[in-house]
Amino acid sequence: MALGLYHPEHGYYRRATGPWGFEGKDYYTALDLGPLLGQTLALRLEAAWERLGRPARFTALEPGAGRGWLGRDVLNAATGAFAEALVYVHRDDNPAARAAAEAALAPFLASGRARFAAEGEPLEPFVGAVFSNELFDALPAQPWRWSGAQWTREVLTEAGPQWQAAEPGEAGAWFAAHTDGLEPLDGSIWCEGLPAVIRDLAAPLEAGLFLAVDYGEPAGRLLAKGADLRRFKAHTVDGKWHEDLGESDLTADVDFTRLAHLLEEQGFGELFHVELSKWIRTHAPLDQWGAQWMALPPADRMQRTENLLQLTLPNMMGSRFRVLEGWKG
Repeated sequence: MALGLYHPEHGYYRRATGPWGFEGKDYYTALDLGPLLGQTLALRLEAAWERLGRPARFTALEPGAGRGWLGRDVLNAATGAFAEALVYVHRDDNPAARAAAEAALAPFLASGRARFAAEGEPLEPFVGAVFSNELFDALPAQPWRWSGAQWTREVLTEAGPQWQAAEPGEAGAWFAAHTDGLEPLDGSIWCEGLPAVIRDLAAPLEAGLFLAVDYGEPAGRLLAKGADLRRFKAHTVDGKWHEDLGESDLTADVDFTRLAHLLEEQGFGELFHVELSKWIRTHAPLDQWGAQWMALPPADRMQRTENLLQLTLPNMMGSRFRVLEGWKG
């Protein structure tokens, strides 16, 4: 998965053309549907700014920022004194993402309200927020499964993918602590690099909000469903993760229980996670925004309505994602 996604020359996320969108692409995100996610996020960031005492500078770091569309939507939605304090930092070494973000963020880059940071670039301490959209599901992960007698892991051999017996170590201890009893085919994914990523993101944030939007479930539910790797190609999702390496997206469900646990170790509190649909309904003034949309041209009004339905109705995109929030300082 690490080679297929991040190999410097052949990796899927190191290609010159981006995979996001509809016709001729592999997958779309909530950002392709409209600005609702960014508008709601802007409200949460402003609430964090208020809680911090309205600092003159509020830095919002987005790792895995892709095309910069979420940052663009947040910056467009921010108003008043909060907008003057907000500085957005885009962090993503994907060349296609960087090129798209330069266009999307152009006016904010010119005014100093946005800037780029390389993935390995040390960041000065800041107050504000770290937020992400579909970052953690793209971290290299290992599928594990309980056979009924032992733990097995899925590996790629010359003959194709196989489940082989192996000692899961730390992963096995985590799985055992989050189930009342294993049954055959129970299993989950294990992201070995997750602690290092969390430490890297948490270290420069002196005080403020951590917020992540991603696919995933609590640890116990992932184990019960036997979470595996997924391949996204031409808007089709399957488990053929070993095919077309470097030419298709690979993702794994996020263990939100573990994510919260690691953030707690880094000094974050008030941690919780909920469905994206509930998060939007809780924090966005949808009645007020809906009334404002009535003044838009018919095509724009329809697009905003579809955006709302996708992110708030059952069995749509909003019910397949979760939002995790935590507070530091």
